[in-house]
Amino acid sequence: METDTDGGIPVTILSGSLGAGKTTLLNHLLSTAGDRTLAVLVNDMGEVNVDAELVAEGSELELDDGVAELSNGCICCELQDDLETAVVRLARDRTFDHLVVESSGISEPAPVARLFTTESRVAALYDVDTLVTVLDTPAFLEAFAGEGTPQRRGSDGDRPLSDLLVEQVEVSNIVLLNKADLCTDAELEEATELVNALQPDAETISIEFAAVDPDRLLGAGLFDPSRVNDLPGWKRALESASDDHGHETTTNHDEHSHGGDTHHDDHHGHHHPDEVYGVTSFVYRRRRPFHPGRFASFLADLPPAIVRAKGTAWIADNDMRVAIAQAGPSIRATAQGPWIASLPEIERDMYRSNRPDLEWHDEHGDRRTELVFIGTEYDESALRAALEDALVTDEELEMALAGPFPDEQGDEVVVREP
Repeated sequence: METDTDGGIPVTILSGSLGAGKTTLLNHLLSTAGDRTLAVLVNDMGEVNVDAELVAEGSELELDDGVAELSNGCICCELQDDLETAVVRLARDRTFDHLVVESSGISEPAPVARLFTTESRVAALYDVDTLVTVLDTPAFLEAFAGEGTPQRRGSDGDRPLSDLLVEQVEVSNIVLLNKADLCTDAELEEATELVNALQPDAETISIEFAAVDPDRLLGAGLFDPSRVNDLPGWKRALESASDDHGHETTTNHDEHSHGGDTHHDDHHGHHHPDEVYGVTSFVYRRRRPFHPGRFASFLADLPPAIVRAKGTAWIADNDMRVAIAQAGPSIRATAQGPWIASLPEIERDMYRSNRPDLEWHDEHGDRRTELVFIGTEYDESALRAALEDALVTDEELEMALAGPFPDEQGDEVVVREP
């Protein structure tokens, strides 16, 4: 059995939306693997695992001959135990050079990768080689670059395509722009730029009918376990803005008035990646809370030109750090936990002593808004002005303000649906 230098069996994890071409790609890999012996694990969220049958037929394999299947569940969540059992059994019972895991169309790749990298019996046997996302390129452009709303949805019924595409791309080592034959050269360049905005480190490959050189995906050695979910495009933009401008201008000014120098920190943090289609980002940081109603209206009216918005918002009359996650037409808000400044003094001091690098404002503590916006040809000045208008006034600071944002830890609210 061939293994990598660490002694583990290399693993390639395939993800992508429903219909993107993952199973076609898998059959292509099986038929062009050459001297490699591949083992395959397929999961399609169905009562009957049709994908596994297709893979077996396409590769002239029986279902129990090198193809393991997990049905009626998602391998990134409720079937983690089954996945662990399956891959351990494969390693024990069969001799193969490389494992390929095809996750379902509504699976996030990062949790699957972590199963192979955390201290466990799986990690002792395997080493993740590459995370690959297959995109239906026309649908991807429709979700993020066009004016329309994507129609294809995850089979769980409440997961917009744009949400999942972003999460799959953001942790990828390689993104395959499938169905390239249905796109113009300009559209392929645009899709490449959008991928680069979401995950600057990802390699993009344009393909037709899921045909790609297997050497690009098997044994590529592109996965770095220390960087899973570490630096997608929005985090890169956030760190770049911090490096360029520091935090002094954004954290050490009391902002008692709604006008004047309260705009001082807003215009820092514009980030220009290499652009072909104007894909840029900017960071908005403020130490004044949003009015919940006006901020919700701002999010609801976010233009289609914004591909991705991500970060933490300070909402007035709410002790929770509210995480904002926008992907195309979908916007969700999640209460991550209380601001440290809102805790009783003993707890507050304990948290601060354990986090010496925590940025702390004399008046506001750790409360702040920090949002990244990534998009194409948007009007940054108009967006910043709208964000300013969504902040509370001095008079509103003392008011009880209602809005749609969650105020219990772990709760999530859909602010805008496709």
